[in-house]
Amino acid sequence: MLSGKGLVKTTERLLKEQPEIFDALLEFERTGKILKFTYKKRVNFTLDATLFRKFRTYCEKKGIKMSTRIEQHIGEDVYDSED
Repeated sequence: MLSGKGLVKTTERLLKEQPEIFDALLEFERTGKILKFTYKKRVNFTLDATLFRKFRTYCEKKGIKMSTRIEQHIGEDVYDSED
């Protein structure tokens, strides 16, 4: 179980990464009802067509979802840059 500095750091990180969790907690405190919220956000962006085809083939061969792999790469870039 987290306590002290670890709890504060984890809370601060979650507040930055997933503010909707805290919005839901505030709403629960106000109304006594838990709001449904999503952890995922649908996004649109453009990729080179050749790169996209190769990436789709790669993901199919590996049995992974394209969005999951993209999310992993973005997470690596974002979280590595925080250090």
